[in-house]
Amino acid sequence: MSQTYKIGIVGCGGIANGKHLPSLSKLKNVELVAFCDLVPERAEEAAAKYGSEGAKVYSDYNELLKDGSIDIVHVLTPNESHARISIAALESDKHVMCEKPMAKTAAEARQMVEAAKKSGKKLTVGYNNRFRRDSQHLKRICEAGTLGNIYYAKAHAIRRRAVPTWGVFLDEEKQGGGPLIDIGTHALDLTLWMMDNYKPKVVLGTKYHELSQRENAANAWGPWDPEKFKVEDSAFGMIVMENGATVVLESSWAINSLDVDEAKCSLSGSEGGADMKGGLRINGEEFGRLYTKEVDLSSGGVAFYEGKAESDSDLEMYRWIDAIENDLTPTVTPEQACVVSEILEAIYESARTGKAVYLNE
Repeated sequence: MSQTYKIGIVGCGGIANGKHLPSLSKLKNVELVAFCDLVPERAEEAAAKYGSEGAKVYSDYNELLKDGSIDIVHVLTPNESHARISIAALESDKHVMCEKPMAKTAAEARQMVEAAKKSGKKLTVGYNNRFRRDSQHLKRICEAGTLGNIYYAKAHAIRRRAVPTWGVFLDEEKQGGGPLIDIGTHALDLTLWMMDNYKPKVVLGTKYHELSQRENAANAWGPWDPEKFKVEDSAFGMIVMENGATVVLESSWAINSLDVDEAKCSLSGSEGGADMKGGLRINGEEFGRLYTKEVDLSSGGVAFYEGKAESDSDLEMYRWIDAIENDLTPTVTPEQACVVSEILEAIYESARTGKAVYLNE
């Protein structure tokens, strides 16, 4: 019989209520026993809706971590506190899922990796786009060698006008950046995972504030306040890997472009190519002819629990708890997520200095 795992939630805002709590609540072998938020009302509301009987509410995560009965902690706070809380939780003998990006800085991400190794507990990062149907299928294609040597890739994170105007998204001090660290991180993680390549050599980056200071701008969530828009509105990077492969990363919350894609990638290999444009497409050459194949993702696959649809977040949480229960390597390893953070930081550094940044030297 499966063990029941007791989970504590640190940060009860949008990502907790929109992703983690609904999916965790569907699992039969977890109990949501503790909720922490700087705004006590948010923690109380989450506990009332998702908590087990007698669930506790905190405003200080240190108090939550003193509870020795808690097995797992989910860190769902602004980027600047990811490392601090995650490391404290690991040192408190708890497994940790931290939302993306892993940390505000690469140094903090590396500290998290070391803390996980030292503690012997599992650490993962919330890159949920790996668990989409198209992502899961494309990963199988890549692992089978169908594309051959993937030597060129694009990581897409482009919104025409969708600047998040709530919370701390526009606060560089709390977040570490704008669309690059917010949605670009998803696209980059997805791309590196498909390539299975985590050895960057050199990074060149640019960032822009071309639209951020406009008054009454068109935007999916209403006009932003230019006074509060302290982060970039667009950022771009070119990454050359140690084996010579090239990755182009594009990210924007607001740009004059109709070529809009988010958390997707395009791959070019020696034997074939793939992209996620309007569905999953595979391309190549066969018997002297070019072909394009569209994968039907509407059929096949079995939900991991009977009678309910399986979302990417549902699968993410299921796989995470399964990794703990059966002592498996999490789908997203801390080492992989750390490389993503190192590349993002290098793009920002290159944009600031106007020079290429060499890694691992």
